Amino acid sequence: MVISSGSLDSALPPVGVAPVRSRAMRLAPTVATILAIVLCVAAGRWQESRMHAKEVLRAQFDEALGATPLRIADLPAAGADWAPLRYHPVALEGVFDARHQILLDNKVHAGRAGYDAIAPFKLADGRLLLVDRGWLPQGLSRADIPATPPPTGNVTLRGRINLPSKGYVELKSEVRPGAVWQHLDLPRLAAASGLQFLPVLVEQVAPAAPGDDLIRERRAPDFGIDTHRIYMVQWFIFAGLAVIYWLVTHWPRRARAATGNVDG
Repeated sequence: MVISSGSLDSALPPVGVAPVRSRAMRLAPTVATILAIVLCVAAGRWQESRMHAKEVLRAQFDEALGATPLRIADLPAAGADWAPLRYHPVALEGVFDARHQILLDNKVHAGRAGYDAIAPFKLADGRLLLVDRGWLPQGLSRADIPATPPPTGNVTLRGRINLPSKGYVELKSEVRPGAVWQHLDLPRLAAASGLQFLPVLVEQVAPAAPGDDLIRERRAPDFGIDTHRIYMVQWFIFAGLAVIYWLVTHWPRRARAATGNVDG
């Protein structure tokens, strides 16, 4: 059988293609390892930053425990940064707005389902804020909505400042004042009620009047500091394992190549 030189030439790869392809195959594990290290370190640094942010919150909470309660004159304007006042105690004079009170659903206390009662509170200077009055149990059925009117007349509200959560998932967004709500959404509540609130939620810690006996066990929040620390360490370990993997799989090969060059 005779093979022409033209057929033989067409069967061979172009000059230089095979070495380039071989070099790319050798570099692929190294590139993948570098990318894995970068991603793991970035994830670890993000968890580290979240851990430090939660540590700041925890320190702020601990400091607020012994602070003097703020009065109305101490409160900043609505557009101010309220974050530094988070967890700070307050003693505020004003009147509850029973007409626009709502109940937050799916709140559990001691294994029992119930609601958090959220009511507007008109300060003596005319501004409005929302108050988490406390927890009350669910009725005999879902249709049995418990009545829990707030105290009437001028009262002194004792509580602590918190910032309403903005992250939640809901299946139904249609709500109305006076109904049971799934989540506390300040802009939506303001639109539904026609009221404007300060961007905070005061968690009531003591009865504002006789008979104001909702459950108010205000425990220290779980800041999740240890969780972020564990994830941070895990990601840094993964980055270290990637380095070890590369050294184990590539260092002997490089050592053999260097020995071969010396012997030659």
